[in-house]
Amino acid sequence: MLTLTDATVRFGERAVLDGVDLDVADHEIVCVLGPSGSGKSTLLRAVAGLQPLDGGRVLLDGADQSGVPVHRRGVGLMFQDHQLFPQRDVAGNVAFGLRMRGVSKAERAARVEELLALVGLPGAGRRAVSALSGGEQQRVALARALAPRPRLLMLDEPLGQLDRGLRERLVVELRQLFGRLGTTVLAVTHDQGEAFALADRVVVMNDGRIAQSGTPLEVWRRPASEFVARFLGFDNVVPATVTGAAADTVWGKIPVPDGSPQGERRLLVRPAGVRVVEPGEGLACRVTSRTFRGSHVAVTLRPAEGPSLEAEFAPRDAPDEGAEVDVDFRAEDVVVLQDAAGPRGEGSS
Repeated sequence: MLTLTDATVRFGERAVLDGVDLDVADHEIVCVLGPSGSGKSTLLRAVAGLQPLDGGRVLLDGADQSGVPVHRRGVGLMFQDHQLFPQRDVAGNVAFGLRMRGVSKAERAARVEELLALVGLPGAGRRAVSALSGGEQQRVALARALAPRPRLLMLDEPLGQLDRGLRERLVVELRQLFGRLGTTVLAVTHDQGEAFALADRVVVMNDGRIAQSGTPLEVWRRPASEFVARFLGFDNVVPATVTGAAADTVWGKIPVPDGSPQGERRLLVRPAGVRVVEPGEGLACRVTSRTFRGSHVAVTLRPAEGPSLEAEFAPRDAPDEGAEVDVDFRAEDVVVLQDAAGPRGEGSS
């Protein structure tokens, strides 16, 4: 459906997109994830035709889009701020793209009714957009983007302005809706929970390049670099020398999974992989803080040497603040990272 080959965009001397290669298959939902300034929104704008490329190509269904204007690319766009027309009612907003394409009034009315039912707003066509809640405006914007039956739907921070509870509900509904429609989706977001819940594949960007690409489970379980690990919220990263099934670190010897890369590396220990053991049988630490997170308690441990450790415990098992504990590490929750700089292009998974 979509292919980017060596896509490059420069703002002055800076490459905001730096030779990006990316494929999106028919009916696939791909979420581009990354911090502000990573190039993810520029990538979306380049695909849409809103941002010219300084190098490389964008192809849709194999056709080079160089010089093809936005309205002829057959893509749908939905932005974070919805950009609804306040002077038009809900039906007028949803029908806008259809009217621009010369669709008859009867066809427009039928399509609007169909889409409003699809997004959970049946019979809302005559309502003023100013009277809608944020979640309802989001649904109208989605219906408007879907109305012309785009071959590719692109979403820019689609749920960014909504409260967390509503975001979590809508992201589930969106995934189910896109699955029913067979929609091909390219979305960008800085919210990893949103990306992992929505996507078939997650693409993590950093400094204009793709640091890693894979299924949500692959990216979560095996971050490709220290940048990806820290972006996902994992702070237990230290230098290590890996030999066989163990690594020497400032926290002592840590088991690693079979087949891990050897030699001088960076090592990630997931908080869930830190466990309390009998005194004298592990790394001695002091509990410096504990934070209730609902399903678990996040605990900060301070060893005698090296950086603090983040750990997770079931609420009934979490040690008290100020307690002295010994901990060791589960090999299945340890990841030997690749080089700190992510690979060029689509990355690895």
